[in-house]
Amino acid sequence: MTRRPNLAVVGATGAVGEVLLGLLSLRQDIWGEVRLVASPRSAGRKLVVRGEPVEVLALDEDAFDGVDVALFDVPDEVAAQWVPIAAAKGVVVVDNSAAFRMDEDVPLVVPEVNAASARLRPRGIVAGPNCATLAMIAAIGALHAEYGLSELVVASYQAASGEGRSGVDALREQTALVAGTEVGEQTGDLRAVIADNGPFAAPLAFNAVPWTGSLMDGGWSSEELKIRNESRKILGLPALRVSATCVRIPVVRTHALAVHAVFEREVTQEHAQEILRDAPGVVLYDDPAAGEFPTPNDVVGTDPVWVGRVRRALDDPTALDLFLCGDNLRKGAALNALQIAELVAGELSG
Repeated sequence: MTRRPNLAVVGATGAVGEVLLGLLSLRQDIWGEVRLVASPRSAGRKLVVRGEPVEVLALDEDAFDGVDVALFDVPDEVAAQWVPIAAAKGVVVVDNSAAFRMDEDVPLVVPEVNAASARLRPRGIVAGPNCATLAMIAAIGALHAEYGLSELVVASYQAASGEGRSGVDALREQTALVAGTEVGEQTGDLRAVIADNGPFAAPLAFNAVPWTGSLMDGGWSSEELKIRNESRKILGLPALRVSATCVRIPVVRTHALAVHAVFEREVTQEHAQEILRDAPGVVLYDDPAAGEFPTPNDVVGTDPVWVGRVRRALDDPTALDLFLCGDNLRKGAALNALQIAELVAGELSG
């Protein structure tokens, strides 16, 4: 291909789509046309891409004519219907949904960990993992390459924006209802003032909700199983032991995770910190004595995964405990998809 490849952004008007369009203006411009696609109700809107207004097109088959690469950030059921249609037209699809992640013939890619897998796409589809997985996998992948990972125990603390715009709106509404009242302080009964949980399983304002996703066998949530299954696939460790508990917390953006990682070989705090300091896509921010450790507030709007509180486990010389934060709308969705698309574009152009 001698021309610059054309890109379609499907789901351009969503929360992740908004971040994606901003990234297209910040990163190296390798694209020809950037076509914006969304549901019919959003057709006709104009959004700014690379400094120019671009009209949003309705999602239909014609929207993929002349497109080389398409980024999909849409609900699973929409992706399940439209991704194969785009791929059948010769478009390489980078899909952020869960619809194809675990298909054997669809690579699940995080460029910092398994970039070469993006070339192995017999169906013309490359998937990106869940935002919670993305908040840890670059750091864990770097440690695995050195020590050999054998087990993960994960607790995630996930932002309201993981539920999209509706999650952010619900958190703001709930916070406004509770703020200034004595309900939480006197009785702890948030439901006395919050009648509608929105997309959450319980009131989220001034609370922590140990549930994200849908109910699966054994009482696990779908979000918890995503962390397990996606980590195994990305790292190429199909028998990796993984246990996850996913909690929704009242922050707008950035997922955080507390991780206990067990390896095949003995680890040291200093060497682990050195590995993380040099790992692509990772920022080591780890000096508790100086009050330096990542929080969701620090990380909003940044590209890397931030890592701190790196410690060798007290009772196991082969285990590390660490705390990680990653902007769930940026690296957790938009940036990872765009990095994959850029890999594909380089392949098509080369």
